Amino acid sequence: MKRLLSLLLLALATPLAALAQPYPARPVQVIVPFPAGGPTDVLGRVLAQELTAKMGQSFVVANKAGAAGNIGVDAVAKAAPDGYTLGIVPAGNVSVNPTLFAKLPYKASELQPVAMLATVENLLVVNASSPVKSLKDLIELAKTKPGTLSFASPGPGSQAHLAGELMALSSDLRLLHVAYKGVAPAVNDLLGGQVTMMFGQMPTVLQHVKAGKLRAIGIASTRRSPALPDVPTIAEQGLPGFEAVSWYALMTPAGTPKPIVDSLLAQTRALLDRADTQEKFAAMGMDPGTGGPQQLAATIASETVRWADVIRKQNIQVE
Repeated sequence: MKRLLSLLLLALATPLAALAQPYPARPVQVIVPFPAGGPTDVLGRVLAQELTAKMGQSFVVANKAGAAGNIGVDAVAKAAPDGYTLGIVPAGNVSVNPTLFAKLPYKASELQPVAMLATVENLLVVNASSPVKSLKDLIELAKTKPGTLSFASPGPGSQAHLAGELMALSSDLRLLHVAYKGVAPAVNDLLGGQVTMMFGQMPTVLQHVKAGKLRAIGIASTRRSPALPDVPTIAEQGLPGFEAVSWYALMTPAGTPKPIVDSLLAQTRALLDRADTQEKFAAMGMDPGTGGPQQLAATIASETVRWADVIRKQNIQVE
C-alpha cells in the first residue's frame, strides 16, 4: 500500500514539476508559413535569433510553406498551447483568408495574438511612361475606359489584389485584375508596360521609383512615407480612410498560458524598441510594430470586417 501511495504521489508530482520549470525548458519552434528569403522569413529569423540570445534556449525557424501560407498557420493553430510552437503570421492569414477560403483548415480564434512585429507600406505605382500623374488622373482615365485598365498582383487574395479591389470599390471603377504567381513577374510586367498599375510593398517597388522606371501615385496608408515624403496618401487624394498596409504578427496556439505570452511579449517589445532593430527594419522598408495582444486582436478584428466587406462586394473568389 505504501509503495502504491508513493507511486501515486510521484505521478501527481511529475506534471506539477513540469509546470514549475521556467520557460523555455527546451528548444522552441518558430513556424514561418512561407519559403526562406521573404519578409516573413526574415522577421522570423531576426526574432528567433534574439529570443535564443535572451531566453536561454534555441528558437529554431521552420519554413512550412504552401496554400498561401495556410499550411504553416494551420500547423501553429493545431500545435499544443505550451509555448513551444510560435508562428510568424501575415495579415492575410488571419484577417483575409478566413473569409476568402471556404475550406480554411483553421479558425483565427485558434490563434493567440502576442505582438505586432512589423508593418510595411504599400505604394500605388504605374509605369514611368504612363500619362497618369495622380490618383485623379487614374480615376478619370479608368472611367473613360471601364474594364480595360489593369492592376497586377502576386496572386488572388493577396494584399495587392485586395488593395486594387478596394480602390475600384471606393472610386466606383471597373478595373481588370491580373494575377501572377509571385511578386517578381508582376513587377516585371509592370516595368514592361503589360499592366497599368500595381500596389507594391515599399521594399519591392521603391528601387524602381528611385531609378525612374516606375511613378509613385500614392501611399496606401494613413500617413506619408519618410522614404517618399512628396508622394501623397491615397486618402489625401479623395478617398478618405483608404488604407491597405501589410503587417506581420507573432502568434501562438490559443490557450497558451498568459505568463508565457507575457514573457514572449516582453522580449519582443525590447527587440522592437531598440535603435539597431529600427535601423535594420528601415533598411528593409519596414516599421517596427507596436502594442501587445489586445491591440493586435483589435487590429485583426477590424481588418477582418473591412476586408470581408470588400471580398463580398467585389465577389472575390480563389477556390
